[in-house]
Amino acid sequence: MRVNWITMYRSGLAVFAVILFMFIGRVPGMMIIGSAAQQDNLQIQQETQPLNVTVILERIYLDGEISQEVVHETSWSRESFWAKYDQWQLIDIDESTFVFRKQVDDISPLLKANGFFGVTEDGVLTIFNGRPGQSRIIQSFFQIDIKKLESNKQEELFQGIPIKSKDHYVKVLETFKSYSIKKE
Repeated sequence: MRVNWITMYRSGLAVFAVILFMFIGRVPGMMIIGSAAQQDNLQIQQETQPLNVTVILERIYLDGEISQEVVHETSWSRESFWAKYDQWQLIDIDESTFVFRKQVDDISPLLKANGFFGVTEDGVLTIFNGRPGQSRIIQSFFQIDIKKLESNKQEELFQGIPIKSKDHYVKVLETFKSYSIKKE
């Protein structure tokens, strides 16, 4: 028995396209009941056309920042499409748009590029987008007792401590956690 792999591949692709289009409701004029000629014509048409979808990739970073990347994907194979996103969690499908999400064990590119630890006027340890006092707040943590800090640590916070890596981010938080004001 000789297997024609090209025919099997095309048949599998056609089945994938029909199921996917039925699932997302995008086949205009699709009829469940129809002549064999109409169904054959539809199958031939789907074998020669790739699946064009929009993929939205959401990354959630340790610092709470969420980034989105939009990718326009053309796929000839269902297996290759799903294999490409096997490390992602599918969270939504809307017509021809797939939304995937992934937790990233790192700080966001925004923090690496322009994030600074500092304190607000009321002593809350905060991350700023730029130097403290002249930039917008990205994230606030806890209030610290500024008077208990050594003068060089106070000055560092007032000037801003740049955030360059996840390890540095964690280290700064741990350092100042011991100076936090405990609310009773």
